[in-house]
Formats: sequence, C-alpha cells, structure tokens
Amino acid sequence: MLRAFSFERCELFANIERFSIRCFNQPSHKVEGLSLDTYQKQDSPWYLSGKKDKHTAASSSPPDISPTTDLIIISISHTSPHHHLHTLKMPKASPSPSPPQPLPKTHLKNPLTTLFLITVLCSTFYTLSSYRSTITPPPKPKPKPKPKPTTKTHFNSPNPITNFTSLTHQTTPPPPIFKTHHKNHTFNPLQQYPPKKFQSCPSNFTHYCPCQDPLRERFFKITKMLHRERHCPTGESEILRCLVPVPLGYKKPFVWPKSRSEAWFSNVPFKVLTESKKQQNWVRLVGDRLVFPGGGTSFQKGVKGYVDVLKKMVPLESGVIRTVVDTGCGVASFGDALMDYNIITMSIAPRDIHEAQVQFALERGLPAMLGVLGTYRLPYPSRSFDMAHCSRCLVPWTQYDGLYLMEIDRILRPGGYWVLSGPPINWRNKYTASDGTTIDPKKELTRLEDLARRLCWRKLKGKGPIAVWQKPNNHIECNKRNSKFHKFCDKNDDPDDGWYKTMDACITRLPQVDHMQDVSGGVLENWPKRLNTVPPRIGLIPGLTSQDFVDDNLMWRKRVSTYAGVLKSLSSGGYRNVMDMNAGLGGFAASLSKYPVWVMNVVPHDAEYNTLGVIYERGLIGTYMNWCEPFSTYPRSYDLIHADNVFSMYMNKCDIVDIFIEMYRIIRPKGTIIIADHVDIIVKIKSHTDQMSWHARLLDTEAGPFGPRKLLFLDI
Repeated sequence: MLRAFSFERCELFANIERFSIRCFNQPSHKVEGLSLDTYQKQDSPWYLSGKKDKHTAASSSPPDISPTTDLIIISISHTSPHHHLHTLKMPKASPSPSPPQPLPKTHLKNPLTTLFLITVLCSTFYTLSSYRSTITPPPKPKPKPKPKPTTKTHFNSPNPITNFTSLTHQTTPPPPIFKTHHKNHTFNPLQQYPPKKFQSCPSNFTHYCPCQDPLRERFFKITKMLHRERHCPTGESEILRCLVPVPLGYKKPFVWPKSRSEAWFSNVPFKVLTESKKQQNWVRLVGDRLVFPGGGTSFQKGVKGYVDVLKKMVPLESGVIRTVVDTGCGVASFGDALMDYNIITMSIAPRDIHEAQVQFALERGLPAMLGVLGTYRLPYPSRSFDMAHCSRCLVPWTQYDGLYLMEIDRILRPGGYWVLSGPPINWRNKYTASDGTTIDPKKELTRLEDLARRLCWRKLKGKGPIAVWQKPNNHIECNKRNSKFHKFCDKNDDPDDGWYKTMDACITRLPQVDHMQDVSGGVLENWPKRLNTVPPRIGLIPGLTSQDFVDDNLMWRKRVSTYAGVLKSLSSGGYRNVMDMNAGLGGFAASLSKYPVWVMNVVPHDAEYNTLGVIYERGLIGTYMNWCEPFSTYPRSYDLIHADNVFSMYMNKCDIVDIFIEMYRIIRPKGTIIIADHVDIIVKIKSHTDQMSWHARLLDTEAGPFGPRKLLFLDI
C-alpha cells in the first residue's frame, strides 16, 4: 500500500527518545479530511498526526495509514532549494491489527547511536536527492557555429563577453553571475525569447535635438526668445522611440589636443559657418576636414591676440578665475584659448541659423551646450561663474528692465567679471539684436552703463573694443542706497532655482556679511587648490559635514581607479567629453582631473539635495537636468557617460526606456557607458541594454562580490 503527500518544506528533529519529520504548509493531498502536519515515529507504531478539516466530523482516529502501508513519500514542492524527493520506509507488520512492538529504548538512549542514526538518515536523503537531480535527458547535439570575426572595443578585448577577467586590475574579481545553481530538470523551462531590438530612426533624424526642434519652435512666441527655449516632446505620439543614426561616413573624432584645431566634415556636415563666417575665420573647410584657425567676430586676426589684451584687464593667470560662461559662443574658440590658462568655459548658444555652432564646439572636445538668454533662467545656480563673456552676442541687455544683465548678475560670483566686446562698445552704426530689434549703439551704451551702476557693478578701464565690469563682493553698499537701485528679489526666492524658472527683473540677493571687505558666501581658494578644498556651501546642505566631503573624495578616487583599470584608453585621450548624470558633490569629475578630459556634471533638479553650487565652488562646471526629458545637446556629444544611481532615482518617475534612448542619442560610437546601481536595478535594466545591441560587462564595486552595488559597463 502506497501513500504520497506533497509539502513545501520539511524539517527533521531528533533526540535520544525519538525523531520526527515535520512538514509545513498545506499538503496537496488530504486523507480522511485531515490536513497533514507531522509524520512521527515514537515508541508506538508509525502514524501521521494532523488537524481536522473544518468540514469533517470530529474524529480522534489517525489518517488511513495502516501497518500494511509499505512506503510514505513526502514530496517537497518547487520552493525547496533542491527539489528533493524524500522517502521513508514503513516497517512490515503482521496482518493482525495489533500494533508492532516498539524498539527497545536502550537503542536510543546512547547518544552515539542517535548521532549515527541522524547521520545515516541525512546521508540517505542527500544521496537520493543528488541522484534524482542528475537524471537528465541527454542533450541534443548542436551544430558547431561558424567562426565570427572579432571586433576591437574600448575594453581592448576581441571578445567583450568572455575575455573579461584579463581586462581589469589583478585585484578585480571576475564578474558576478546571477544564474541559479540548482535546477529541476523534471520541469520544462519557459521558452526564452530574444529581446526586441529598437529600430533606427530615419536618416533625417541624424542631428535631431528633441527639445530644440525647429519645427516645434514655430508654435511659440518670439518674445523674449521663448521659441528658442527648451520645448520637449510630450505624449506617446511625439516622444522619440527609435535610435538616432550616425551620418554617412562618420569617423571617430580626432584625439585631444588635435581635435582643438581639426574635425571631420562628415561628422558635422554643415557649410553655413564655413561660408557665412568665412571673413571672420570661425571655421574653414579643407578637403574632408574642418579647420578651426581661432578666429571670431570680434577677433578676426585670432583669439590669442584678443586674450592677450583681456589678460591685462582681468587676472587670467593667477588662478582666481576658473569658471567662465560664454554666451553666444560661436565655435567656442574663446573657451579653447582660455584652456591654456587652466580656465574651463561653459559655452552656450541657441540652435539658430548657424545650425551647428555648439555641435562644432563639442566635436572639438570643448565644453558646450544649447542655451539662450530668453524667458527662463539659465540652468545654473547663483554665484557659479568667476567671469561671464559676450563677444558680439547681440543680446538686448537693457530691454525688459535689464532682465538679461540681472541674470548674468545672478550667476556671477561676488567679485566676478563681465566682459563685453562688440556692439555697443566702440560701435558707430546701428545694429540688430538677437530678438530682431534695431539698436542705436550710443544710446544703448548709455543705458547699459546706467544699468550696471544700479547693479552696483564697477566699470574697469576699457581697452579697445573690450569693456569689463566687476560685481561687488557683497551688497552692503547697495542696501544703503536701495532707493536708487533696482528692487531686490523677494526673500523667499530661491536664487539657485534654475530649472524652468521664469526670470524676474530683480537683483538676486547675496548672503549677508558683517563688513565691507567680506565676501558674500565665503572666499574660494585659487585653482587648483580649490578643487579639493571644502567648499563653503557644504555647510548649507542638511546633514553634510566637511568630513563627509573628504570621505566622498577618497571614495571616488578608489572608484575611478577601478574604472581606469577597464577604460584602457582613458590616459591616452581615448575619451574627451565626459558626462556624469548624477554628479553629487563632483567627486567623480574631481578624480578625473589628472586625465585629458572635461566633465559635464549634471545634478537632477529633483535630487534630494541641490549640490550643483558645491560643484561650481570646486572649480567644475555642470547643469540642472530632468532625465525624464532629453538633454540640451546634439547627438554624439559624449565619449563617456557615467550614471551613478540614476535608474534608482527615475525607476518610478518615467519610462527608463526613454532614458536609454536619450543615452544612445548623445553617446558617440565606440563610446562607453558606466552604470552603477543596486544589483536589483542592474538586473532589471539589463534587458534594455540588450535592445540597444550594446556589449555589456558586469563588475563588482570596491565593496566586493557581496556588496549590493554593481557596475555595468556598456561598450557602444
């Protein structure tokens, strides 16, 4: 006679007197209306104990397990770690109904006997389960695959999937494996379907900028340049769900520093600037290359001579000036020249008739992004830049009650400089501003100087076509003469709010100080000491201390050291334009300062703490961003993208597929993406990376194989 019961988990208990096997959860088979819980052997014959079913009459009799039962099979269901089938042999009994005699108690009183019995039982169960798990059907023979040609990647490996351990430091462990180590071959596995690949966009999307689409801007007013602001697609019918293609004949950009002066025309195939700005030496087309001679509207003879004049007016060489914003940047020749002085420039310009001035700058390996002085604040915190520059940018500075100059005042650091060249400085003829209005240069200069005085700026001695103003270190003097000056912004106004924040014609308040010689917000060290000195704004972030800043620096040095072990061409210039999608305190960028790269530090506008001001006080640059929207840049802008905890932050805010599509748009061919996140997030997003046809690589972090944070390297 055979009885079989199925449980999800069983436990063995034993002592000198008895042993018992207890099974949990409800069995799949019921005997006489009883839900079986325990199968025990005591001094009496074998029996099963259980509880009564609520629909069954009361009964004290055991289940129908008679002495003639030969075998009890207790089956552990799929939740068991090893899918074992356990069997217990029933003792043979005589046909008479009398119970069999119990074993002598002396057999169980000896502890060694009990221990031996437990060992035998455990060994028997283990042997039976191991034997069961090895019974598998023979595999079907598979045809040998044809050899495929290997392809070199940034990881310097002919096979990016299998040759992983040879790429990292000797201390780097092999990649983690997330496959189960136990299988039940009695069940047929679910059929695995390959992930669906994303389709390529049409060829006319090669240079597509979703939030600066010329077709969409036609629906917005031109007042205050509203049509040139960010207008991102919304709704399923507008959001891009395809992969932006590369232009025909695309080539890997030249390695820095050669890229400063040359770029492939096939990568940015626009001739507008080569023709319309030919006399101003912005860019020339020589064969299949674009050559940048260093000219500009205000410095046709070369930007070097222009900077030589400027450095006699402002301290470019002392380390006081580190961060600069250049509005209406052209092809960023000014920012390129300042790099010789260890000055980093955020070059901004709208997408306009010149089409690709920001794209040219990025192709050269220079920091740049699409932006405009229009309706909204620039996406930077207050007191960010040591200097602001405008070379014939044609911004109507005095219109709208001085709105645009007040925005420059907001982002200028106390004691910072504003440099203006071109009209109305030393200009005789009327000119047309960027918004289409005609301006008389003489009247405009008078209004401009009056506006600067009301901002409490001090005009320095000008020279030639260049004029320079300096912002005060504090507002003590302005507060004394408040009636003569513009109104200050409301005390409740957040001066660091720079994400879709409408500009107001008011003076941004500076932090209060006690003495005229004090600097509002604190004094910053000169570059390069500024990079690793605790920024004054650290004290304004709740819960952060100076020691937290030091610890963050040490942590990122270790992490970047791990990254450098994989990114073999980091030191040799294989990467130039780098983006950190969730920059925190800027530790990643600071640790990369010894490499020939620049980093766009992005702080999500809805992050728990606004740390972008800290990043700027370290002498780094960055911007606010919402990663549920596309970034303000052209396709193929960055060689390396770093996403630390980005997907944990946005997993429940928007479709992460859109984030991956945007990353695909802005990463360059042969570039690399590093995703650092919790292992559960990494597993979830892995299917999306497969849809992009990226070569994926999984690494442990500095915490080792048991740490919850993992690294996913994606070779494009």
